[in-house]
Amino acid sequence: MVKRTHGYRFKARRLLSKAPRERGRPGLFRWLLARYYRVGDKLVIDIDPVNISTAPHRRYQGRVGTLVGWRGKALVLEVDFMGEKKTIITTPDHVKPLNLEAFMKERVPSEPVIQSQGE
Repeated sequence: MVKRTHGYRFKARRLLSKAPRERGRPGLFRWLLARYYRVGDKLVIDIDPVNISTAPHRRYQGRVGTLVGWRGKALVLEVDFMGEKKTIITTPDHVKPLNLEAFMKERVPSEPVIQSQGE
């Protein structure tokens, strides 16, 4: 007998799929927000099903992790899981700040900074 293959979405079809109104191209909001992350920030793992190859395992969906550092364009998070510290490496499209409203008020400038050409 041939062994059955287990793809990225194995036993997680409902978790790793979007509702019909959410489908389409992913936004850049989470990537732009990542510029303001600092080491020690609390981030929630929220898997975006569009880029499933860079997503953490489905068991970490909804877990809160601490940003430890960067590895290229990816984030390195430390998550407490079952009493153990686990290191998760994922891209910014799979994480969001724990308290988005407070994060936006504290870190993100309200008006865009435009540099003048020196008139």
